[in-house]
Amino acid sequence: MSYRAAVGEDYKADCPPGSLAPGGDSGPGTTEAEEDFVDPWTVQTSSAKGIDYDKLIVRFGSSKIDKELINRIEKATGQRPHRFLRRGIFFSHRDMNQVLDAYENKKPFYLYTGRGPSSEAMHVGHLIPFIFTKWLQDVFNVPLVIQMTDDEKYLWKDLTLDQAYGYAVENAKDIIACGFDINKTFIFSDLDYMGSSTGFYKNVVKIQKHVTFNQVKGIFGFTDSDSIGKISFPAIQAAPSFSNSFPHIFGDKTDIQCLIPCAIDQDPYFRMTRDVAPRIGYPKPALLHSTFFPALQGAQTKMSASDPNSSIFLIDTAKQIKTKVNKHAFSGGRDTIEEHRQFGGNCDVDEIVKEFMTPRKLSYDHQ
Repeated sequence: MSYRAAVGEDYKADCPPGSLAPGGDSGPGTTEAEEDFVDPWTVQTSSAKGIDYDKLIVRFGSSKIDKELINRIEKATGQRPHRFLRRGIFFSHRDMNQVLDAYENKKPFYLYTGRGPSSEAMHVGHLIPFIFTKWLQDVFNVPLVIQMTDDEKYLWKDLTLDQAYGYAVENAKDIIACGFDINKTFIFSDLDYMGSSTGFYKNVVKIQKHVTFNQVKGIFGFTDSDSIGKISFPAIQAAPSFSNSFPHIFGDKTDIQCLIPCAIDQDPYFRMTRDVAPRIGYPKPALLHSTFFPALQGAQTKMSASDPNSSIFLIDTAKQIKTKVNKHAFSGGRDTIEEHRQFGGNCDVDEIVKEFMTPRKLSYDHQ
């Protein structure tokens, strides 16, 4: 089915249907006729099978990670593609071929990802982009910057500044444990770094000048009742996409490409960034998007730090994990024992069954 037939309009790069690009005036991730809702703060669907990621690609205007791209990554790196690529956990991209062009021509690029610290510890869903980013850093041998958006969580959550910063420090410990190269990795708190880097703040101001209130309302769904802190925050998350935001790493270079591995719900920030970039003289960041780690209660939403019973946290004990799984985890069983005996489990919504039934090459060592 063609793009026009699917959405009723011609394809435009970085301008997804429903006017979700900067300047649009619809909501951040859905329409009334659609069942899936995805924005940087909420992920929800009425389907027990979870988010329809193929439709999300069309709606956001990104590109599917296909076998051809995976093969090209393998050829460029000389390494077997990460299991998250082979299994479709990272499923969508923007301009990854451009990054590979640069790499093959010996041109530098760097990685950028982040974490919004809203709890003392991260949960297993938060690890997905960091595990994959660690692999990217290893196979491409490139610098990485990790933004801890403690300012964002102060603005959105009922936290004090000290609490938000404290969570950033604790979450950074979880991230460091993933094994990043200490000589090629910079983890920073917005509350710390904004005041010490003139390059970073200059880029924040440049971005703010080129995005209107009407545009951020269209992209993020802000209202007149939202604080000006929320309205201005997207420029802060956008700024690490540009190399001269880190003068202690890249000096005053402005032409180094950025690659951002992240969950697809963060894409609105970087659609805005990609729209602004050429107008302030910078290259557009490229992106790799991951699916969501489903909540214990089922695939209708993702694991959330706001709901402890939906998530397995990295500090949970074996006993706590067992209790959560036994009391709160949904596995495709029927509503009653009688129905389950009669019909069996629903494999279409059972995440564990789906994982084992996903076609993939299995390892086999012949003795």
